[in-house]
Amino acid sequence: MIPILKFIHLVAISFWAGGLIGLPFLLSRRRRMDNADDLERLHRLVRFVSVGITSPAAFLAIASGIVLIFAEGTFEPWFALKLTAVGAMVALHLWTGFVVLGLFAPGGRFGAIAGAALIGGSATVVALILWIVLAKPAIDAAFVPDGLFEPGALGDWFDQSFGDNTMPTP
Repeated sequence: MIPILKFIHLVAISFWAGGLIGLPFLLSRRRRMDNADDLERLHRLVRFVSVGITSPAAFLAIASGIVLIFAEGTFEPWFALKLTAVGAMVALHLWTGFVVLGLFAPGGRFGAIAGAALIGGSATVVALILWIVLAKPAIDAAFVPDGLFEPGALGDWFDQSFGDNTMPTP
């Protein structure tokens, strides 16, 4: 069962990463579109790649990854670093989605700088995740704050940082 889950996870990540890196290239074609028919075809293609391929692949990658976390019991410091990078990938996915939503509205634009940022950011995050997973870097325990990986640590940190925020009872 684990090999099948890993296969599903890897295929889904491949489609997700490919979509995030490829979509900005499609989005950049918007600048050269004057004909309404060509613009409509590009809009349909971009929406299909975004909504029909990249987003379902992201969902499947995250869902299968969550199942793998519990199936394999991967709770190591390098894995927290990987999840942070996956969070960055999710943020890039959301940014790309917002660009897709606004690009084909009247006056929608997608500049070269935004395209370079999306492509460069996506490629960098995907390469970082690949490196983390393959290298499994040893993270010095002194670098990690005490109790970070303990259940309830975030709530304890919040209480220490901001005080007890409970409402007084009448």
